[in-house]
Amino acid sequence: MAYQETTTTSYGKRLTGSLKGIASGFIMFIIGTIVLFWNEGNFVKTKKSIQEAEGNVELVSDVSNIDPSLNGKLIHATAFANTDETLTDDLFGVNETAISIHRKVEYYQYKENSHSTTKDKIGGGQETVTTYTYEKEWISFPVSSESFKDPEYQYSNFVLTTVEDKSIQAQNVSFGAYKLPKFIVSSISGKVPADVKLEKTELQQWQKVILEKYSSMRLPTDSTPKQMVHINGNVVYFGQSPNVANIGDVRVTITKTMPADISIIAKVNGSTFEEYHAKNGKTFSKVAMGTVSADNMFADAHSSNTKWTWVLRLLGIFLVIGGLRSMFSILPTLFKVLPFLGNIVGAGVGLVCWVLGIAWSLIFIAIAWLWYRPIIGIILLAVAVAGIWYLKKKSKPIKN
Repeated sequence: MAYQETTTTSYGKRLTGSLKGIASGFIMFIIGTIVLFWNEGNFVKTKKSIQEAEGNVELVSDVSNIDPSLNGKLIHATAFANTDETLTDDLFGVNETAISIHRKVEYYQYKENSHSTTKDKIGGGQETVTTYTYEKEWISFPVSSESFKDPEYQYSNFVLTTVEDKSIQAQNVSFGAYKLPKFIVSSISGKVPADVKLEKTELQQWQKVILEKYSSMRLPTDSTPKQMVHINGNVVYFGQSPNVANIGDVRVTITKTMPADISIIAKVNGSTFEEYHAKNGKTFSKVAMGTVSADNMFADAHSSNTKWTWVLRLLGIFLVIGGLRSMFSILPTLFKVLPFLGNIVGAGVGLVCWVLGIAWSLIFIAIAWLWYRPIIGIILLAVAVAGIWYLKKKSKPIKN
């Protein structure tokens, strides 16, 4: 059953909060503006570095022998990334000849969710009703339930044990006759289940530790389970049954990354590789699983650059608009003594902030592009000026 909490905020406190919002809104506005300007420049610089790499890359079909003539050159090559190292996770008896092994830990916990609705009151006050709900989930960290709002769920969470996530990477991974550096090894994907092989004595030790924890947390009416440690392939489960999860249960999953064919674009440095440094200071390297052509890898790099530019561009615009709304939130709050009047003013302020925020964002995007791409910058400035003109026109009183 949902738990609700009702709070009332006075008109004075709302005004104080709006005044504080001016400072935080200004900071948000400045950060958004900086993000917008930096992001456009970063897009162009990254694009130029990729294009420079495209023009300098040398296609190498065979890396079975170290070629001194390739030293210092940017190359594209495909080969088998291999290692003979045995990686070990002593905690769970894992011994694998692999490029990397990974330990992922999850805890079955209650999670608190909240949803709030607000209602303006005549006189400027505000009533907020917050509804709290609770659900059981597998999550990556223990959740403290001491601060849960519903007394029924307070102190309901515990864990049978805590284990750290962990990744172990092979130090010697070959690529033909070359050795792969860490930044390339860490980019090799394709996780598959690893083998968990706990010795009998290790299993008994785990069983003892978990049972002691369970006994300290269980109710007097609970019966003591016979087995609290279960192993199924690459999963170690701490709890009464892996088929029926209970609060406090812990699930550990071990995976490995096996040797595989990969394609790389990187600069040769003796018998290994490093990132390519473009003339504008940006670095470039690329790793793809399997046999992938240089053209496709560069196309993916351009696509990724465009995608992240749009993500940051939208983030910057929302920061600018959000900052403006916080800065001018004092205006609708002043009129909240009559809720309907405050809503009208709030809608007007919101519209102005959206138009002004988008226009401001376009101006700074255009300024950045004026330096890097003048024609596009001029077009964006024209759109921004049109937005400001529209806003100014709408603000003029209509003559009878």
